[in-house]
Amino acid sequence: MIVLLPPSETKRDGGDGPPLAPSALSFPELGDVRAALLDELVALAADRPAARRALGISAAQDGEIDRNAALTSSPTMAAIDRYTGVLYDALDVGSLSGAAAARARSRLAVGSALFGLLRADDAIPAYRLSAGSKLPGRPTMAARWRPVLEPVLARLAADELVVDLRSGSYAALGRLPGAVDVDVVAERPDGTRAVVSHFNKAHKGRLARVLASSRSEPSDAAAVAALARRAGMRVERSGNALVVVVPA
Repeated sequence: MIVLLPPSETKRDGGDGPPLAPSALSFPELGDVRAALLDELVALAADRPAARRALGISAAQDGEIDRNAALTSSPTMAAIDRYTGVLYDALDVGSLSGAAAARARSRLAVGSALFGLLRADDAIPAYRLSAGSKLPGRPTMAARWRPVLEPVLARLAADELVVDLRSGSYAALGRLPGAVDVDVVAERPDGTRAVVSHFNKAHKGRLARVLASSRSEPSDAAAVAALARRAGMRVERSGNALVVVVPA
């Protein structure tokens, strides 16, 4: 089983790994797009106004541009440790130990606008590039990634069950028919429901932790739902689509 996560805008600084080695990353079939994006981001960092527009940031966030300028020279750390925020706080992979930690690191993968697809232990620098970023004079991220990323995802799904926890913009970079899709809804006392926005990430992080660290190896959506229910989550299933229901 693979649990496919979205990345996060926020990332930890620093790292104790050597500078990025693109050839050492998983899924080498994505190397050409990765190399092009790395070159473009480093070059774009020399023009701060243009970089701000492309990345959707303000002058107060120029540190993000500095990160991109140093992409090929800054230290690295494992992708699963680099990303931060609500989902990753709930996942809390650093608190796992022993066999549970090893299972999690083998099962977790991250969709990325810069790298396409990463395994948990792929060593990456801090960077800024989102699925919605539009680099000057270049096609959209989805247009660039889909032709190469979708075949990689299809091969991955042919070998293992994939639970897709990516947000819509990252799922658009590489569609994956047949994956187990997960939504989160909040149920009010009167039974009406609303889509969960911010805390969607926390519940997906909690589910990712359950799935990634479990001794079980679910083979279909029904087994994924059963595993989540045993962990105390309320889950409904319709085919390959799961809905996590939480109190409003």
